[in-house]
Amino acid sequence: MVLKIGLVGCGAIGTEIAMAIDRGDIGAELVAVFDRNEDRAGELIKCLKAQPMLSDLEDLVERSEIVVEAASQRAVMEVAKATLERGRDLMIMSVGALLDRYVYRMVENLARENGCRVYIPSGAISGLDGLKSAGAGKIDIVTLTTTKNPKGFKGAPYVEDMKIDLDAISEPTVIFEGPAEEAVKAFPANVNVAATLSLTARGLRVMVKIVADPKIDVNVHQISAEGDFGRITTRVENVPSPRNPKTSYLAALSAIATLRSMAEPIKIGT
Repeated sequence: MVLKIGLVGCGAIGTEIAMAIDRGDIGAELVAVFDRNEDRAGELIKCLKAQPMLSDLEDLVERSEIVVEAASQRAVMEVAKATLERGRDLMIMSVGALLDRYVYRMVENLARENGCRVYIPSGAISGLDGLKSAGAGKIDIVTLTTTKNPKGFKGAPYVEDMKIDLDAISEPTVIFEGPAEEAVKAFPANVNVAATLSLTARGLRVMVKIVADPKIDVNVHQISAEGDFGRITTRVENVPSPRNPKTSYLAALSAIATLRSMAEPIKIGT
């Protein structure tokens, strides 16, 4: 039976997911797409061999077995409510929204009440399987250092509020340090990985450092975790998405791998 997918959001990640389904990389059918920018959604549909419906959110949910949110943190509550209340499964890419306790509890309660699953891909980082296993015991500390070219931070609310001149940065510069829940609001398009780490660490405060480095052309995420299990350290150097330098290409691949796993009978990993 072919998995029926509805896609909300036709930006960099949404486009990569749609293209992967269209190529046959996922044993699924893209039945509908929705984006507040109808022109952008229409352009995506024109690029696909299989022509999904351009739908409103309610119609998309009705046609789908799983809805993929790839829009924005602001869209998560609306998409989650529409999807879970109708008994459909949901994948959330804008995971930073879930660090809002109200949003997290709403999503969790709706999923439980309606017998749904909510999927959160690992995104642009590695080592989540080990951290998830460690969470069965005691984790003492988790830190994340994210380093990107300054152009990847353009338009971030924190950068604009603090009036940081990214063009003036000539060497690696720390532009933010703080807890994950602050980081995802300050850089909503850059550090969803911080939210994923926080959820995996089961509420333990994850400390985040963000570095702008004009001499690199990759997105670097370095994670360190310590607890009664020992120590985990991972470092990933991601190629930025060719469609959006704020997003790592691996984030889109993670979503594709998660959907592929859902469509396959054998599951690998924790």
